Amino acid sequence: MVVQERLGLLDEAIRSIAIRLPRSRSANRLADQDRSFHDWYRFILSFPPHLVRTYLGAFGIGPGERILDPFCGTGTTLVEGKKLGCDVVGFEMNPMAHLAAAVKTDWRVNPKILLHAADRCAESAHAAIKSSSKLRALPAEAERLLLRDSICPLPLHKALILREVIENETAGSVRGLAQVALAKALVESASNLHFGPEVGVRGKREDAELVGRWFHRMWIMAKDLSEHVARQSSPAAVHRHDARDPLAGRERGSISAVFTSPPYPNEKDYTRTTRLESVVLGLINNKSELQRLKRDLVRSNTRSVYSTDTDAEWVAGNRRIDAICDEIERRRIALGKTSGFERMYPRVTRLYFGGMARHLASLRPLLKPGAMLGYVVGDQASYLQVMIRTGEILAELAASLGYEVCSVDLFRERFATATRAQMREEVLVLRWPG
Repeated sequence: MVVQERLGLLDEAIRSIAIRLPRSRSANRLADQDRSFHDWYRFILSFPPHLVRTYLGAFGIGPGERILDPFCGTGTTLVEGKKLGCDVVGFEMNPMAHLAAAVKTDWRVNPKILLHAADRCAESAHAAIKSSSKLRALPAEAERLLLRDSICPLPLHKALILREVIENETAGSVRGLAQVALAKALVESASNLHFGPEVGVRGKREDAELVGRWFHRMWIMAKDLSEHVARQSSPAAVHRHDARDPLAGRERGSISAVFTSPPYPNEKDYTRTTRLESVVLGLINNKSELQRLKRDLVRSNTRSVYSTDTDAEWVAGNRRIDAICDEIERRRIALGKTSGFERMYPRVTRLYFGGMARHLASLRPLLKPGAMLGYVVGDQASYLQVMIRTGEILAELAASLGYEVCSVDLFRERFATATRAQMREEVLVLRWPG
């Protein structure tokens, strides 16, 4: 098929997506048929697998092609790509999300070996819990990282024993699976956390049958692995890598498609969403480690901004971004808002879009000519109710960096009570001409 014909069919497929995508709140929910692998561990704000399938299909992506998710989170795009037989690559700096994405795309473990390890660990954990005379607790510097009352002492005690058993009695891929299963069981069955979508604390679980719930999660993992044994050969690589920086290596000039959801410019500290499991598993142990993590993330909230940040230079003189920042500052003064965080709203807005421009620039060497990209992004009004049309602005930045803007498709709408406005969540579709 000649290039022009192929591009014409591609444009038609992308345009038709806007008609097919559901608009209701259920559009972002995990369907029962998609629970395999995805439900091992998942962000509350993750986009749904069906959205990935829709766009990879429209992009014409098939087996053997390489796809990238540079903000891969817990691996939704990577799992869907792997199911298609693609070579999948992800970037993720959050250690809990990185662990989950790596585990969810490693299908080499023999299910029988996994269940045998789970049975052995469960027996050891039950014995250790029964014989313990003193409740275990986190070190003080690690405990200070948690939301207050996010877990009660007895469930935490059981989680720390199970973590130690896993570390002592497993290795390699089996250990990773066991750790992810613990993270899932910990949050769902032993914690006091509530997601709505902000993470908070509601009620108290004084006790929980954590080991049993963990074993059940291991059983589900074994079942999913046994059903996908024929697809084990599809390569997967998840890098601890800042999506704003170039990546040297085999991905250069090899990526056929990108599908991702970067952070939005708002006041959500995304590291809070995984804080409990990250600390209990020992992935983050103190404030210094947490700060190092935040320095490698796109600046999307005032709690992760540092005096040495320079990403704003990438959008210096951008009139639209300057106008938004000026309006935020004007409104701050008019409302008499004087806190340090509120004074920082204009700066974090510039840093966010500068970081995304830096990301789009660093991505170019990795892309094949004609590579297709999809970015799931949302409008925001977190900064004193000043509307930020994220998708439109990112489209303008992408065009200035040489990308072709194919469409900005409405994925779903949500009603914001603070602004009394419908907030759009969209998929920005780009093409890299090469």
